[in-house]
Amino acid sequence: MVAMVSPSSLFLILLFLSIPSSESNLTTDYYKNSCPHLENIIRETVTSKYISVPAAAAGTLRLFFHDCMVGGCDASVLISSNPFTKAERDADINLALPGDAFDVIVRAKTALELSCPGIVSCADILALATRNFVSMAGGPVYTVMLGRKDSLESNISSVEGNIPRANTTMDEIIRMFESKNFTVGEMVALSGAHTIGFSHCKEFAYRLFGYSRSTPTDPSYHPKFSAALKTLCANYKNDSDMAAFNDPMTPSKFDNMYYQNLKRGMGLLESDNGLLRHPRTNHFVDLYAFNQTAFSNDFARAIEKLSLSGIKTGNQGEVRRKCDAFNTFQT
Repeated sequence: MVAMVSPSSLFLILLFLSIPSSESNLTTDYYKNSCPHLENIIRETVTSKYISVPAAAAGTLRLFFHDCMVGGCDASVLISSNPFTKAERDADINLALPGDAFDVIVRAKTALELSCPGIVSCADILALATRNFVSMAGGPVYTVMLGRKDSLESNISSVEGNIPRANTTMDEIIRMFESKNFTVGEMVALSGAHTIGFSHCKEFAYRLFGYSRSTPTDPSYHPKFSAALKTLCANYKNDSDMAAFNDPMTPSKFDNMYYQNLKRGMGLLESDNGLLRHPRTNHFVDLYAFNQTAFSNDFARAIEKLSLSGIKTGNQGEVRRKCDAFNTFQT
């Protein structure tokens, strides 16, 4: 007699078989027995940092993105260069990653090494800290699977072409994400991370002062917005720290105002403005500007997917004792 399989059971079997083997090794309670205080330690560390430096939320989210887009979510961006290799961290696009983002990972790792030494990977710490920061800033709560290992390499040469720049065209950004198996919609949702944080004036000053010979200022900017930016960034050549909020309306709140701003001519970066102008992305901007729930849900799904990108498990990686150096180079 042939045993019958219910439709629901068949669906679960097919879903499990569709998960790549490395991802299937991850679980939400991976450290339940080996490091039972993990969540509490991450929560306390992140909360303390957020209270003292709210901008660390955007910084850590950006750090996580820069890590996952280059070789996967494996903490390779945390590695400092050594005498043998220049690491990802020293690529020019990573030089402006904020110190507070690195600091919160170091603090969490230090606390975890005291509680459960050699157990929790830096990659998992970064993923959890990012989730907590997003939630504290008002963003969606999403699931983080655990069990990643830390990368065994980090090379500066692997960065270029994997992380969009401020002036990267939308066609190039779409190709970049599609090459990593992300849809256009997922890319637009992840771009909503710009609802918090800031960008340095040098990244968009050409749109204000040197857009073209006949038009010094990009006409895509709302005139009052560009005028305010010109005042703010007037001395950007002498002060490299000059910066503007990506979302000047609700800069510390994780909401859909970023998309509303795009429709008002307040897209700070050229890549932001491209989302509104491109025929494959503009309808997503319209949706998210109108529907906060749609944005929150789609962002949550997209960042969950991002968090599983290129993960290392088993002997593909290690659990570093310190997040900024491979175990081989530690004493």
